Amino acid sequence: MTEYALAVDIGGTKAEAALVDRSGQVVAPSRIRVATGRGITRDALERAATDAARGALAHLDPDSRLVGVGVGSAGPVDLPQRSVAPLNMPLAAGASFDALRDLADAPVSLALDGTCIALAEHRFGAARGARTALALVVSTGVGGGLIVDGRPVSGRSGNAGHVGQLRIEARRDDDAADVGTVEQIASGPNVVAWARAQGWPGSTGQDLARDYAASVPVARAAVERSAAAIGTAIASISTLLDLDVAVIAGGFAGVSRDYIPLVRASVERQALLAYARRVEVRPSGLDGAGPLVGAAVLAFDAAAGTADPADVSATARPAADRP
Repeated sequence: MTEYALAVDIGGTKAEAALVDRSGQVVAPSRIRVATGRGITRDALERAATDAARGALAHLDPDSRLVGVGVGSAGPVDLPQRSVAPLNMPLAAGASFDALRDLADAPVSLALDGTCIALAEHRFGAARGARTALALVVSTGVGGGLIVDGRPVSGRSGNAGHVGQLRIEARRDDDAADVGTVEQIASGPNVVAWARAQGWPGSTGQDLARDYAASVPVARAAVERSAAAIGTAIASISTLLDLDVAVIAGGFAGVSRDYIPLVRASVERQALLAYARRVEVRPSGLDGAGPLVGAAVLAFDAAAGTADPADVSATARPAADRP
């Protein structure tokens, strides 16, 4: 009998759900997306997650078994309260996804989306075999998750690894310095906004990618500025944790073919100590499926009893309610 987890990814533009097997393979027809957005309310976000999950579950074979539900959400999360308050969806603060327990008739585990991505990269992706690793997503925002001594770390509230909210001073090749949070400097929409403020006429990340490839000076400066900020964050975290690997995922990380090399160069510039410079900076090995795969790992580990209670907030149907 094939075993699956129902994986749910809650983000600023969509709630996505899919069935994922133990090998990390996503059942493609079960991958269902429901739009979210900055103006979405708490109730609407909970409905979006439920609708996506219901659509994914419709593809569950009667001869297979669902072991649990894993939910990764944009943060901050509040694991003790089992709720989320995503910065990019301010009206959804307090949203909870425990209703998925009844929908799936299976326990629900919740974690920060960055924690899920770190789990996925460590189990199946570019951080396999690493003792200590950082996973970053550079997209609409900047998120992150940590693996330390082979285990995910989430902290008391569940928000450890929230790299995008670190305040940094990032120096570029021209010795100009950008000061702010990593997300304010490096995320896709903020990079586009910065370029437009410099007189660039484009309006999207795709426009920026095109003009970067054409060596338009402002477009190149904007992308290099983003990479410098990501490299600065990695250098600082590597100094603190002695990282083996830093994995970079997310759509904006593909804005140019040399984005990852630019990040590596920034790590070299910013890390003051040799051991911190030895961190390997790698692209994701999961082709965009990392958040879902990691949410599934969360569910499988919780079902097996191998998840650290400090790293995961899980709820099961009370025994008296089970058939």
